[in-house]
Amino acid sequence: MDQRQFINFVRQRGLAVLATRGADGAPQAALIGITATERGELVFDTSRSSRKYRNLSAFAQIALVIGWDNETTVQCEGTADIPTGADRDRCLQAYFAQYPDGVERALDHDIVHVRVRPSWLRYSDYRPRSFTVEETTLEH
Repeated sequence: MDQRQFINFVRQRGLAVLATRGADGAPQAALIGITATERGELVFDTSRSSRKYRNLSAFAQIALVIGWDNETTVQCEGTADIPTGADRDRCLQAYFAQYPDGVERALDHDIVHVRVRPSWLRYSDYRPRSFTVEETTLEH
């Protein structure tokens, strides 16, 4: 899966399961709305009062599963941060293109936008006639 295919895959699905690590080290998962920038970064919003925000603030390494329909999926690992300046503007542009209602949510000062820079991807297609498993390591 090349970068363009990854971006399209994420944008077409729009949902992911995010796994973070809680303060006690236990895993925590959440379903999130997600998109990808033209650079292949992932973007989602969350509340500053959420468990995932607290978890990401303490430990930025995350895992995601994107897609589960039609027996195709991407597993992704990476580092999350809160972008600022031009990076934030670019991430917001991609997010609002995917989720126009996000503009209204962003007016709530409790909402923050998170960027994930993927470092590892595993694309799996389990359909009988197109079985494929590809792993990719990415550098930023």
